[in-house]
Amino acid sequence: MEQTGKKRKQIRRIYSVSFSPTGNTRILTETLAGQFADNFGTAFESIDFTMQQARAEGKVYTFIKGDLVVFGMPTYAGKLPNKLISFVREGFAGGGADAAALVSFGNRSFDNALAELCELLEKDGFQIIGAGAFAAQHAFAWDEKAPVFRKIHTPEAKPPGQGRPDARDLNALAEFGRAVIRKTESEEHYDGNPVSVPGNAEAPYYTPRGLDGNPVHFLKAKPQTDVSRCTGCGICETCCPMGSISLEKKGKTELPVVTGICMKCHACVKACPEGAMYFDDEAYLSHRSMLVRDCQIRCEPVWFV
Repeated sequence: MEQTGKKRKQIRRIYSVSFSPTGNTRILTETLAGQFADNFGTAFESIDFTMQQARAEGKVYTFIKGDLVVFGMPTYAGKLPNKLISFVREGFAGGGADAAALVSFGNRSFDNALAELCELLEKDGFQIIGAGAFAAQHAFAWDEKAPVFRKIHTPEAKPPGQGRPDARDLNALAEFGRAVIRKTESEEHYDGNPVSVPGNAEAPYYTPRGLDGNPVHFLKAKPQTDVSRCTGCGICETCCPMGSISLEKKGKTELPVVTGICMKCHACVKACPEGAMYFDDEAYLSHRSMLVRDCQIRCEPVWFV
């Protein structure tokens, strides 16, 4: 490329940063960070702030100019998980680093999540050079392992976003990555041209609806345990992002008890090797059934640079 007199910034360090209870958002961020690392001839570092210890009080992840950060979060009810907002505000210092913002969504809609993430990162001191929304298997989809799911759904009912991100999604992610790389090599990037994304960061959360189309409320719903399946292995306790599951002695074995806030991330449901964790709240089940019924048409990725 012909030089035009301006000194282009060199990418020195690359990071994948993610909150990803069921792992799909981390797949997206690490895949994109790997593409950037290959292009710029370096390695990337992965920062996963899913678990409580990675969000310890006073913890701040600091970046500087010359860093390229892929920052990903899942969409919960059309925005970012509300329990994570304060940490994203206080736990990251962008320092002028470039950032590619990513949100995953469960094949319904990303609504205002991407706009919210971009606004938060800009306030943290990042320079947004690209933003994208990519479908992934809906967190509620993991209930298909549990007996309660099999009771209320036919075998052919596919969870929304099943098996995603898939090869088509990853090809689209690579195309997005190439667009970001081209932008880092252009003068326009360093003139500070903002990335425009749809949505309103200040909009309210999406209101879940049931099979009858009416609003449903299940904020207090918590995972239950099928005691005939549970072996007391403790995996659910170790994978809860909120640290809200504890094992307590029940008869001859230890069983999980939800002692704190449940954000409905379904990490415990997905991770349980016996399919012993499930939700039985009627409002939740009605909303989940609505998603299975109404969210089968494939949503394609979108991105902006």
